[in-house]
Amino acid sequence: MEHTPDAPATPDGTERTYDLVLFGATGFVGELTARHLAAHAPAHCRWALAGRDLGKLEKLRERLAADHPHCAGLPLLRADSSDAASLRELASSARVVATTVGPYVWYGEGLVAACAETGADYVDLTGEPEFVDLMYVRHHARARETGARIVHACGFDSVPHDLGVYHTVRQLPEGVPLRVDGFVRAGAMFSGGTFASALTALGRGPQTLRAARERRRHEAAPAAGRRTRGPLGAPRFSRETGLWALPLPTLDAAMVARSAAALPRYGPDFRYRHYAGVKTLPVAVGGTAAAGLVLALAQVPQVRRGLMDLYGAGSGPDEERRRRSWFSVRFVGEGGGRRVFTEVSGGDPGYDETAKMLAESALCLAFDTLPETSGQTTTAAAMGDALIDRLVKTGIRFRVAHTR
Repeated sequence: MEHTPDAPATPDGTERTYDLVLFGATGFVGELTARHLAAHAPAHCRWALAGRDLGKLEKLRERLAADHPHCAGLPLLRADSSDAASLRELASSARVVATTVGPYVWYGEGLVAACAETGADYVDLTGEPEFVDLMYVRHHARARETGARIVHACGFDSVPHDLGVYHTVRQLPEGVPLRVDGFVRAGAMFSGGTFASALTALGRGPQTLRAARERRRHEAAPAAGRRTRGPLGAPRFSRETGLWALPLPTLDAAMVARSAAALPRYGPDFRYRHYAGVKTLPVAVGGTAAAGLVLALAQVPQVRRGLMDLYGAGSGPDEERRRRSWFSVRFVGEGGGRRVFTEVSGGDPGYDETAKMLAESALCLAFDTLPETSGQTTTAAAMGDALIDRLVKTGIRFRVAHTR
């Protein structure tokens, strides 16, 4: 059974005004996402910009219209993450809501709740495991009832990894145990918003563990005869890639494991390990020490706030710096006597490519024929091949390097 996008209505039958609304449009990544939509949304797409400051939205619309005159009349919607009524009105008006407003554990739940209640599809850029688990516990069941698709992590967290593993699995035999390792490399800077989200997540270790335990109490067990895992690997030298592999305790492995649990194509016994790939041992040692220092500092609230103040919200690298940025995620997959090497790669991961990923995820939910899903789901389970096709057309590369 497939989802078809020809019924733009709320659960009570009210017609939706917009195909897509971008909330948080005036932030750094928000504006990049708006620019991508201005250039790539189909002519028939009914979309709008949303945020709490109409003055800033008007200025953004003027900047968009300077390059894309058809955006001169783009609708502007006032909504505030602290105003539940405004979020409910926003969600009721849209088939898909895309949001860049984080840290999500502070500012995100109201919009998830509004989308789950009204049946609107939802996409965000979170990399915060605590937020994702809390939203599952609190809003997955209602989203299932209304048909809303709640898709977190539609940026560099975790699209290249989730879809990269999905792409890798499709090159391997069916019906057998599968093992995939991912190795992330990037040359890029980050924005104030991303830095704040990362520090928030690092500084909330106990809360993150509690949210994960609570989710496990609510989540259904895998189907009989199936097992999916995303364990934290150990540091090692990867002969397959020629890189030192440092385990990454990010949201990405959990998202991959959830896709594997939802999709039988991943086989009866699936395991994914997620690493940072580093070329030399000194850099690997230095990187590990720096990560440990940041983790320790993030536990002290005053220090954490001071670090956040180093980067103002809405700030980020300039266009020239982003043009020089890049990312590559290499995957090594094994199963049924076959080994495959694949890669997902592109330009600036945190901003230009993340904006593409968020915008194309929203457009994919709005307009593509997709598998029937509802509730909290993943990019691979909800969009799979359709989203890969969209991303390839924007310049993000999915390739099979070689097989054995």
